[in-house]
Amino acid sequence: MSPKSDGHNPGAAFIRVALVHDWLTGMRGGEKVLLELCRLFPKAKVYTLLWNRGTVHPEIEQQVAASSFLQRLPRASSAYRLYLPLFPIAIRSLSIKDADLVISSSHAVAKGVSIPNGIPHVSYVHTPMRYLWDDTNSYFQFGPGRRWKRAGLKLISPYLRRFDLASAETVGHFIANSETVRQRINRLYQREATVIHPPVDTNFFRPAAGPGTGNYYLVVSSLEPYKRIELAIEAFRQIDRPLWIAGSGSLRGSLQRIAGRNIRFLGHVPDHELRKLYQNCRALIFPGMEDFGIVAVEAQACGKPVVCYGKGGATESVIDGETGVHFQSQEPEALIQAVEKLERGHWDDRLIRENSLRFSVSRFHDRMEAFLKSRLSLNLPPRSNAENRRAVSR
Repeated sequence: MSPKSDGHNPGAAFIRVALVHDWLTGMRGGEKVLLELCRLFPKAKVYTLLWNRGTVHPEIEQQVAASSFLQRLPRASSAYRLYLPLFPIAIRSLSIKDADLVISSSHAVAKGVSIPNGIPHVSYVHTPMRYLWDDTNSYFQFGPGRRWKRAGLKLISPYLRRFDLASAETVGHFIANSETVRQRINRLYQREATVIHPPVDTNFFRPAAGPGTGNYYLVVSSLEPYKRIELAIEAFRQIDRPLWIAGSGSLRGSLQRIAGRNIRFLGHVPDHELRKLYQNCRALIFPGMEDFGIVAVEAQACGKPVVCYGKGGATESVIDGETGVHFQSQEPEALIQAVEKLERGHWDDRLIRENSLRFSVSRFHDRMEAFLKSRLSLNLPPRSNAENRRAVSR
């Protein structure tokens, strides 16, 4: 692949990059990865199934080149998951032109995009589709019509699995966001993947200037079935310690009905308020099994320990006994024992903060650039001083 001049700096080499992401409906973990890919390749074009304008970072939105026909279907902006059977056709309908490299950011079908012959395809996989392979009961577990929705998912799952396996064959190189996901890729696709953990803004998420003022424990999560927030609620009802829950989702009503008076629901919290919540909490409670778990690193970047389930991606960032406590079964008693162990321990906020820096934005950029240079022999231009000094304010 020969480098091309950008027209402004004839000595600088650059490549034309297409970024493919499943959908743009909010700034969650996958979108934070996409944002940093946009910053690595500020001239890249972003392709997606669906784009709800104003829901993701402006730096992503200014690079969106196209969305699929799903964008024009009834209620697609809010009920796009109902169009799951159309996802394979929709992702294949996107027309990618004038690209030297395609990078897909995939937790669903993005890696199945049609690519011109001879163009390398790197897929950063947040997870293979959990609701097809490992978590088939949680996709439509709650809400109106859940029985027929789950029956429909069961009916179309063989078709979607075939598409998922076939699309994996079109990927030249896999990147996994955690060792947990690397193992899934190997098990399902019989392919090897390189682990590059997601970026965390450790400049923004940082300890408070003085000691924290709160005595509450904190959950930061969408309120969906696989997050296991009910486990945290059941445990804290028994130990009667303050638990604050930041996030929204389909289970909020049912979770509020089982919560005690010691439990507060904060809803969606902007980043500046979220940082204060981290800085002032006693510890973060992380009860689910995650693919990686960015919030566990954000809390540690603020110097706070994490109580997490001892399986999945969180175990790659939380060091048991040093930056938090692992519990080994998803039962209230196990979580209670972990909280009591944390309260008996001494936690060094500087050591916890230092651990989080393994997952910084600059580390992500360095590892992505090194991967692309080594695997694809790409001649990438050096980052500018402005790019290296990413602003810490939001």
